[in-house]
Amino acid sequence: MPLPRLIPCLDVAAGRVVKGVSFVNLRDVGDPVELAQHYSAGGADELVFLDITATPEGAGTMVHVVERVADVLEIPFTVGGGIRSVSDASRIIEAGADRVSLNSAALADPELITEIARRFGSQAVVVAIDAGDEVVYTHGGRVATDIATVPWAVEAAARGAGEILLTSIARDGQRTGFDLELTESVRDAVDIPVIASGGAGSARHVADALRVTDAALVASIVHENPAGLPGLRREIEAFGIVLRALKERT
Repeated sequence: MPLPRLIPCLDVAAGRVVKGVSFVNLRDVGDPVELAQHYSAGGADELVFLDITATPEGAGTMVHVVERVADVLEIPFTVGGGIRSVSDASRIIEAGADRVSLNSAALADPELITEIARRFGSQAVVVAIDAGDEVVYTHGGRVATDIATVPWAVEAAARGAGEILLTSIARDGQRTGFDLELTESVRDAVDIPVIASGGAGSARHVADALRVTDAALVASIVHENPAGLPGLRREIEAFGIVLRALKERT
């Protein structure tokens, strides 16, 4: 079995990393390039970059920021936000991303998942699911659909997604722990990795998530102290979670 992954997430708006609570009340927490450098050096297994204003505002993902972040990373890098076509995905991957993350566009046109997977491979496609009240939301958690969370995850996997990035809207930014029931329900329904997101407030929360799924996304608890990521890793390992050793990274 692959070792679980610890993945900092950079939610970016107007070129700055921001963090909110349940997708609202955003506050500035830093420069994406500086934070990416800290996390790459500090023991992150991967990094996720989400341009959270690209879809709500109808804009494209900020390619120049993606290029700058990719230049300082030595770990895999996923980028999402505003990717609506194979050409959008191509532009992001050519800018240095290893994977693209699809959300609203995949719900509007599920065939897009298959088209991008066919072009770049399933390993390059992450389907992000913003979940609330058992249904999926679009446009940065602003618009509810009538699509149930677990069946959509199953369809996304069947259409070629290589991973699911599952965010609990209710838990996002609350620091009360991940929605483990939701995470387990999706993890049990698909045969691809599931990344838990929304609610990390402590090392124990992250450890609890990594016991039931493949990876955990962290934001607030590392953005407040980017240099503290190695310490967070040690705390998680103290709860019995075996993470990939730093010397194994390439």
